[in-house]
Amino acid sequence: MQSKKFLLPAVLAALSLGAASAVVADTRVTYKSAKAGTSYYQMGVELAQALRQGTNGQIIITVEESQGSVQNVMEAATRKGNYVFTTPPGLVTSAMNNAGPFEKNPSPNYENIRALFPIPSLTMHFVVHRDAGINEFADMKGKNVLIGRGTFSAREGERYLELFGLDGQVNLSNVELSNAVPALRNRQIDAFVTASSFPAPNVLEAAASSPVTVLSLTDAQIEQTGAARVTIPAGTYKGQDAPINTTSLPVIAYTTVDMSDDVAYELTKTFWQERDRMGQTAAWWKGVTPDMLANIPGKIHPGALRYYQENNFPLTAANQ
Repeated sequence: MQSKKFLLPAVLAALSLGAASAVVADTRVTYKSAKAGTSYYQMGVELAQALRQGTNGQIIITVEESQGSVQNVMEAATRKGNYVFTTPPGLVTSAMNNAGPFEKNPSPNYENIRALFPIPSLTMHFVVHRDAGINEFADMKGKNVLIGRGTFSAREGERYLELFGLDGQVNLSNVELSNAVPALRNRQIDAFVTASSFPAPNVLEAAASSPVTVLSLTDAQIEQTGAARVTIPAGTYKGQDAPINTTSLPVIAYTTVDMSDDVAYELTKTFWQERDRMGQTAAWWKGVTPDMLANIPGKIHPGALRYYQENNFPLTAANQ
């Protein structure tokens, strides 16, 4: 017969687990994502399905379309309850400092924003046609390069060309990025710039229809940009035999202190438990690793923090 002193901890643990499950049962969460039709909106749909499945339906996620990360952060000042949104961490820092796009819309409530977990980053891709004779950035001099219009990739692409000494020496096509793949295939352009989580759908399409190369940045160039370093594994794209070193803009899922610790704990735990399964059907989730917590410059929600501490995830002093 088992001793009562051994049974008691097990009973208490079971009761504790049952109590936690009761707290999050029938919990509804709003997930503010991106514009419908974008890769980040699709990620939101995938994440909602995974979290519902991983919690046996105890947490239901409703995905809301958004006009962009700035809107997502601004709504954090007024939304109540279980509001989750995605944004680059730099925008949260700006909001807390009432700077940049938040200068005219300051709010003390921005101080209540807390991080949950990273999602796939915006990764810079410089895609060139192999017949264009572009093997490094210097070779883009005099070439026709599509950088898009009004997008993060357009702004970053132009900034990188300037940083690398190509300002005014490249023929830039400021047209919609949706035209990039057919324009490259028809040799109307020599290269295009795009920022998306890898594998990027438009780069996959370009590689399937034309002989392309995605340029690697040197260590010095990555340092020049001041952006986070990321490596795209070999074999991500057709004909890509070696890893690609480039940069990325981290993107984080945030909430506010309005969310209970138990709900934040369950969301975070389920996200990491479901990450591999999501990666089997959508490869961009494979790029999310615990090391990406280093991209969070501020506080993590106490409920999420408890999960990370229990499982020895890498944290910084600023996260606590």
